[in-house]
Amino acid sequence: MNARLRGVIGAASVALALALIGSVVAYQPAGAGPLVNHDGVNHDNHPAAPDAHQAAAIEGQAGIQAASEFRANCRASHRSGNDPIIYPNQTGVSHVHEFFGNRSTNASSTYTSLKAAGTTCDPVVDLSAYWVPTLYKNGQPVAPESVTVYYQGIHDMQRAVAHPPNLRYVVGNSRATSPDQNPSARWSCTTQSPSSRDFMNCPAGTKLETYLDFPTCWNGRDLDSANHKDHIVFWAGSCPSTHPVVLPRLEFLITYPVNGGGLSLGGTVNGVNVTNAPGYTYHGDFINAWDQPELERRVRDCVNAGRICGTNGNPI
Repeated sequence: MNARLRGVIGAASVALALALIGSVVAYQPAGAGPLVNHDGVNHDNHPAAPDAHQAAAIEGQAGIQAASEFRANCRASHRSGNDPIIYPNQTGVSHVHEFFGNRSTNASSTYTSLKAAGTTCDPVVDLSAYWVPTLYKNGQPVAPESVTVYYQGIHDMQRAVAHPPNLRYVVGNSRATSPDQNPSARWSCTTQSPSSRDFMNCPAGTKLETYLDFPTCWNGRDLDSANHKDHIVFWAGSCPSTHPVVLPRLEFLITYPVNGGGLSLGGTVNGVNVTNAPGYTYHGDFINAWDQPELERRVRDCVNAGRICGTNGNPI
């Protein structure tokens, strides 16, 4: 699929995703009681299914083309069972994630530690931490072939402001028990337009790819929240009065050098970390550690100005 083409979930792809549910082991329902593993770690603090209003906003945003943007091209850095947003200072507690951007990201990462480290991204002024669950094919981990992180103007772009330093949030539902519980999950195949919330069985000559869109309406106050999502919500015709500050849309476009079947994700089943989670549990995390003046310049000169810019923050 062309890098700028956004597929929409068709009836056939949804049917395929639903057909796959029967082959998946039972997952802890989203919104159910505390999810505690054998080490006594509470896994209930990861964002669960969105409400109906936010689910509709997520679905609607998937079809919105960017009117302006700048980008960072990143490489995979490392993988580990850490998550500094969900399980800060708890090394090895999380299911396995694939990290890109900041090279130092671990369970104990702070804004200060991220700012002192290096990055796999172009431009090097983007020291942000980005991560998603690790992809597996036939039980073996697969690193992304390419990662593009877009910062896009999709609505009210003249009013958009730069993400504040150390802003962090999570999108997606790692505890989904069916595709309809995670409208953020969006899988497709290169050179093709259909998409699905569960894995696509991409034909020979294509590669698996995924888009992950982040919300754009911030409450203007909190850098995080108890469930790591309530301080930022998805735009639904406008930003609500509770979340009036417009941010550029953060979007991951990740391509993996695989096709066919045998695919799974790092995840958590009944309190135990596994590597066979289904595609509809896909999610992503972000901590802003950009050089703030450079981020603000890009928002002003690209997003606010209605221009498409490259990694150097200049119009293409």
